Amino acid sequence: MKPLISLLILLISCFFSALVAVKHGAIDISTSAVWQTLFAYDANAFEQKIVMELRIPRVILAFVAGSGLALAGIILQTVTRNPLADPYLFGISSGASFGVVLLITFTGITAGWAMSGAAFLGSTLAMTLLLLIAYGQRSRQVEAMLLAGVALSFLFSAFTSLLLYWSDPQAVSAIMFWNLGSFSRADWQWLWLPCSIVLICMACMLLFRRGLNALLLGDESAATLGIQVAKLRLVMLLLSSLLTAVLVAMCGGIGFVGLMIPHLVRFFISQATSIGLLCTALSGGLMMIWVDLFARTILDNQELPIGVITAAIGSVFFLTLLTLKQKRP
Repeated sequence: MKPLISLLILLISCFFSALVAVKHGAIDISTSAVWQTLFAYDANAFEQKIVMELRIPRVILAFVAGSGLALAGIILQTVTRNPLADPYLFGISSGASFGVVLLITFTGITAGWAMSGAAFLGSTLAMTLLLLIAYGQRSRQVEAMLLAGVALSFLFSAFTSLLLYWSDPQAVSAIMFWNLGSFSRADWQWLWLPCSIVLICMACMLLFRRGLNALLLGDESAATLGIQVAKLRLVMLLLSSLLTAVLVAMCGGIGFVGLMIPHLVRFFISQATSIGLLCTALSGGLMMIWVDLFARTILDNQELPIGVITAAIGSVFFLTLLTLKQKRP
C-alpha cells in the first residue's frame, strides 16, 4: 500500500473512531447532539457537559497515549535493533511506576506536575542504571541492555509491591487501579502536557530519522556514515524515558502497545520514512481509542483496566506471530 494512501486512511479512521468514542458510553449521545455540542448551538446542557468535560478529553488522552507508546516502542526497537524491545521490557515503565507509587505513598499527591516529575525521575533512574550496566560491556552492549532491562523491570516491580504492602488499604486500592491503566483522569487542565511531550518527541524523531535508520545497520556501519552512535542512542533513550514517564503518570501502566503497533505497521509500510513514523503514531492512537471505548462500554456501570485489555490482546498477537513464523518454510 502506498504510504500517502495509508496515512490518509488512518487520518479518516482516527476522525470517525473519535466521533464514535465520543458518542458512546454509559449514556449514548446522538451524532447530531455531538455536533450541536461542539458548535454550541441549541445544545443540551447535560449532554454538553458529558461531551466537553468527560468524553473529548478522554478520547484525546487515549489517542495521545497510544501514539506516544508506539513511538517509544519504535525508539527502543531501533536503538537496540531488537523487534521485541518495549518500555516495559527495559524497566522504564516499572521505574516510572515506582516513582509515582513512592510519591503517592509518602505524600498523598495524586495529580499535576508532581506525578509526572516523580515518574520521570523513576524512569530516568531505571534508564541510568541500564546505561551504566550496558556501557560496562561494550562488546555485547545491546544484549547486556536487554538482559539488564528485564532484571531492572523485576527489581522496580518488587520495590513497588513492597511499598504497596506498607501502604494504607484504601491507598493500595487506588494505586492498584491506576497502575493497571485508565484514562479516567483525563482533564483539560493537564491534557496539554502529554500532548506537547508527544509532539516534541515526534519532531525529534523526524529530525534524527536518518541517524535512527543508520543504527539499524549496526554501530560500526552507522559510525562510518558519520553518526555519533553513543550520543544518538543516549538522546533517543532519554526521549523514550520522557515519553513513558509522562504517559505512565497520566494513564498508569499500559503494556504491549509499543510492541504490537510497530509490528503491525511494518506489514503495510516502511517505518524508515517520515510518513511511516506518522502512520505508526496514528495507528497507536487509533488502537487506544477503541480499547478505551471497549473498556468503558463492555460492562454496565463499570470500567475495565486498560492495561488488562492490552495485555490480553498483546499475548494473543505474539502467540499468533510466533505460530505464523514457525509455519514458514
